[in-house]
Amino acid sequence: MHQDGDLILGGLFAVHYLTVFPELSFTSEPEQPYCEQFDMSNFQQAMTMVFAIDEINRNPNLLPNIMLGYHLYDNCVTLAVAFRAATALISGTEEIASGLNCTSSPPVIGIVGDPGSTHSIAISSVLGLYRVPMVSYFATCSCLTDRHQFPSFFRTIPSDAFQVHAIIQILKHFGWTWVGLVYSNDDYGIYAAQSFHQDVQEQLGGCVAYSEMLPRDNNHRDVEHIVKVIKTSTAKVVVVISSDAYLVPLMDEVFLRNVTGKQWIASEAWATSPVFRTPRLLPFLGGTLGLAIRRGDIVGLRDFLLRLRPDMHPANNMVRTFWEEMFKCRFDSDDMQTAGEDDIMLCTGLEDLSSTNTAYSDMSELRAPYNVYKAVYALAHALHDLTQCQEGYGPFSGHSCARISTLQPWQVVHYLQRVNFTTGFGDHVSFDENGNPLSIYDIMNWQPDLDGSIRLRTVGVVDEAAHTDNVLFLNEDALYWNSEIKKPPRSVCSESCPLGTRRARKKGMPICCFDCLPCADGEISNTTDSNECIACPDEFWSSPEKDHCVPKEVEFLSYEEPLGISLTTASLFGTCFCTGVLIVFVHYRHTPVVRANNSELSFLLLLSLKLCFLCVLLFIGQPQLWTCQLRHVAFGISFALGISSILVKTMVVVAVFKSTRPEGQNAMKWFGVVQQRGTVLVLTVLQVVICIVWLVTASPSPHKNTHYISSKIVYECAMGSVIGFASLLGYIGLLAAVSFLLAFLARNLPDNFNEAKFITFSMLIFCAVWITFVPAYVSSPGKYSVAVEIFAILASSFGLLGAIFAPKCYIILLHPEQNTKKAIMGRAPQNK
Repeated sequence: MHQDGDLILGGLFAVHYLTVFPELSFTSEPEQPYCEQFDMSNFQQAMTMVFAIDEINRNPNLLPNIMLGYHLYDNCVTLAVAFRAATALISGTEEIASGLNCTSSPPVIGIVGDPGSTHSIAISSVLGLYRVPMVSYFATCSCLTDRHQFPSFFRTIPSDAFQVHAIIQILKHFGWTWVGLVYSNDDYGIYAAQSFHQDVQEQLGGCVAYSEMLPRDNNHRDVEHIVKVIKTSTAKVVVVISSDAYLVPLMDEVFLRNVTGKQWIASEAWATSPVFRTPRLLPFLGGTLGLAIRRGDIVGLRDFLLRLRPDMHPANNMVRTFWEEMFKCRFDSDDMQTAGEDDIMLCTGLEDLSSTNTAYSDMSELRAPYNVYKAVYALAHALHDLTQCQEGYGPFSGHSCARISTLQPWQVVHYLQRVNFTTGFGDHVSFDENGNPLSIYDIMNWQPDLDGSIRLRTVGVVDEAAHTDNVLFLNEDALYWNSEIKKPPRSVCSESCPLGTRRARKKGMPICCFDCLPCADGEISNTTDSNECIACPDEFWSSPEKDHCVPKEVEFLSYEEPLGISLTTASLFGTCFCTGVLIVFVHYRHTPVVRANNSELSFLLLLSLKLCFLCVLLFIGQPQLWTCQLRHVAFGISFALGISSILVKTMVVVAVFKSTRPEGQNAMKWFGVVQQRGTVLVLTVLQVVICIVWLVTASPSPHKNTHYISSKIVYECAMGSVIGFASLLGYIGLLAAVSFLLAFLARNLPDNFNEAKFITFSMLIFCAVWITFVPAYVSSPGKYSVAVEIFAILASSFGLLGAIFAPKCYIILLHPEQNTKKAIMGRAPQNK
């Protein structure tokens, strides 16, 4: 079909879908291949281009004073025919297939087509060399977005990449992560399958249960194998990316093998095909969800199509073929341009197109024709923008503009890349840097019709131009599900992992097949299907459900817990006991028992023991800075004072014994009251110095320790300096060791000086307690290390109090008859 004009647009359409190649003969000139089996819907697409050009020519606001013409060719769904037609369009030397003599036509400045991806790849590879713009209305292969290989290719239909993205959105919406894939063995299917495999994992987090390629030759064994895989697979969803021509044997086998219970997802190439919408396939394909090219309304197209008559288009043999197919007309004259009106045709059927009901006159599904319409208008708007260029402000070298008289195709490509307009239907048309449009798909649902067949219903849309994160809009109330429960099927390899668990991939299985393992202590997962558990911050711990972090329990030895109450009670009891003993000694201070045991040192020792019992209270309760600093200082100084008093008391006992002998008569002059006080003071001051140095260099401070118990925070007092603490304990140990040694050596003194026996016993208890304290303290975790230290303080304090003062109180209170100087001085030696 052709029409002259100032500028010519080319078109490639699949008006016939079968090409016959005559047998070759070496005795005669080879005949050209010819096409058979006329396709009404594809002829409607070709006539839509004619309509669009006619509408543009009548529009005074678009390309005024410029008439567009067209040259339309039939590709017969064959690459060889399509490629020959394309070369004819760009060379301008091919014969117009109208039965006329050869005529030379000018080359076109742009081509609408080809509808096939494989055809477009081959043709664009050549057209790209000459920068001839090609706007396809049906080629979807994502490979055509390669601008280096196809620099002048554009399209008004979304690419397979977006088609796959749209399918992924549907799968994601219903939570289908375990799907099967069937695709055709051509560029359309292979490239889409590659993109689908990648996107299923990256965007959906799912995996493909199986991936089967439909054979080109419709081999029965191959088709039977594919259907067997579909039927036996646990995947309930089957995505099919193919044209309907490939699927006929597959669907026949689906019917024969009674494959039910599968949710089919149809690519746009067969989602609206009428081939499978039969009553026999309703039990198997009912409920299918498919993508369809955006449907549009083209005002005036129906009237234009119904006015088509051969005598109105005498130079177009496509129109003649259409009438021959439509009305079985017989044309008497081969030269329709010279024949009279009465001699043009003799028809055996109707001659009025308005009374026909065919795909040609059907306006309900203007999908591919709408893309053709947008493609023609895109080229027209590019040409219009080109004519509006002002010299000196142009986009080409030297700011020049293109001229219609010398127009080059590459100049049209420049303006086509920047096209931006809105159709009468309200859709926005523009191209990205790869020549792709703003992608949009209608979502179709295959539902039962009244006659038992399958009807299509639009239930949603996938719109890339939507200004939201979600490009899928779906009316779920309008969906038909081909199942007893009338709800979406569940298609997952493994059920979602709940909160508090993580995925653990099953060995030898796809990535979406996994077990759910609970998170470890201290870790959580707050999302379903989490691949990893998240560790809680240092001061938090996992909840029992492992789905959120909660503050860790803070542990310290408190007054409220039983252990703290027990130790506090023991401390107060020891304090009261010391007070009682002190009262007794004060009351009986003039008695021989008190006087004979150096009452001043005894009072000092009782005071230090009372301080030791009270310092225990500093170890209980939540650590504060002042308690951390004071607890060890008070404990160290109190014990240094007490052990110093015992040491001096021991030395006095030894000195008194020696003073009774002739060689030691002067011994007591070195152990008078002043010397005793001074010795205790000096020995205590040394401990004070140790404590001051410790506090100044590395003071103890409150510390939240998370290493003892992972699930708790142990609130403790950090030592600050282990050397300081060791020095404090070491000094006390040194005093105790010297006291024990002196007392041990003096244990066999006469009975009237038997104070050394009590000191020896008390020091033995003291040393035993603190020697066992060190390993117990180091090995005890958390608050129990504090309890061990308190226990050591209490045990050693009670040991000193009991061993030294209990015998004296026993005599003072229970046997006052022995509390006399005579009794003390005259004890019999039976205790030796």
